[in-house]
Amino acid sequence: MADQDLLISDRALAVFAFAAYHELESGQVVRSVARRDDAGHKADDGAVDELQKQGYVEADENFIRFTASGERLKQSVIDGLHKAVIS
Repeated sequence: MADQDLLISDRALAVFAFAAYHELESGQVVRSVARRDDAGHKADDGAVDELQKQGYVEADENFIRFTASGERLKQSVIDGLHKAVIS
């Protein structure tokens, strides 16, 4: 897919991939993720700003919370992962 067709950047997509991983691993709906953790992982600040400007998340210094449209996009990411492994 050409870059101009992307809704969000790869770094912003990584925020959704992180949430999708935790949702798939736990079986629980993930409505927010930590902005940084004790293991040294940190969401890219530019990605968080991008997602806030597009209305997909609300964020503070500790957490990134998905809005209703962010929840729908996260589900689309999960659906895409499922489709990728269908035989």
